[in-house]
Amino acid sequence: MADIFSRTVCALGEGPLWHPEEQVLYWFDILGKRLFRSDGTDEQSWDFDEHVSAAGWIDTGVLLIASETSLSVFETATGESTFLHPLESDNDVTRSNDGRADPWGGFWIGTMGKNAEPKAGAIYRYYDGTLTKLFDRITISNAICFAPDRRHAFYTDTPNRKILRVALDDDGFPEGKPELFTDLNAAGLNPDGAVVDANGNLWVAQWGAGRVACYGPDGAFVRAIDVPGAQSSCPAFGGADLSTLFVTTAADGLNPAGDTDGMTFSAPSGTTGQKEHQVLL
Repeated sequence: MADIFSRTVCALGEGPLWHPEEQVLYWFDILGKRLFRSDGTDEQSWDFDEHVSAAGWIDTGVLLIASETSLSVFETATGESTFLHPLESDNDVTRSNDGRADPWGGFWIGTMGKNAEPKAGAIYRYYDGTLTKLFDRITISNAICFAPDRRHAFYTDTPNRKILRVALDDDGFPEGKPELFTDLNAAGLNPDGAVVDANGNLWVAQWGAGRVACYGPDGAFVRAIDVPGAQSSCPAFGGADLSTLFVTTAADGLNPAGDTDGMTFSAPSGTTGQKEHQVLL
């Protein structure tokens, strides 16, 4: 069972990011419109005027942040955001959701309907100043992550309960059609955020199951780490040796919510994660 890393209760904790230069964890409360930062002792937070959900690191104290309407550059020292690119800014139905930097310095970001409207979302890649739509007609975009050999990306549309894998070309764009990596329908499990470790195993938070499950490169179940929050939402590897698994959770919709629902947790993973890729602008 994981330990409590942050006692702050998030309505919808998401987007954990271990900053390899700062040696701190960043994460979001999407519904609370807030960004958090903690080294395990001291915690800071920043408020936004719209939903924020995912980040990539650009430099020390500088993040790329995905929000309801845009991608922006955020400086933690000043709390100032600089607009970078619109993200479905003309669509009042959607907001950003899961996202992660890729090995080429690009940034993949998914969108979804604010009320999970069917097929309202999409997945995009921001790279070399251009935002490209990669996949559309997605209800809840999640599990965006990358194999350590740079040959594949993963993603899911959570209600389908299938994690997909797609080959990548030399520039990091999808090549060919996505294929099934693992199907969670028989187990009744809901794939949420995911990350791939240095050995190519995929670790996915399973919403409603209170755990993060590990699947081997062949898609077969390996093991799971339980967290004391029913709605586990996204994992991230961090710590000095990248062996700690951090997990966000959500309290939203639980009636009643447990004492630890919505908190952020950490656990020894027994493996080593990949260093989070730097966003190159």
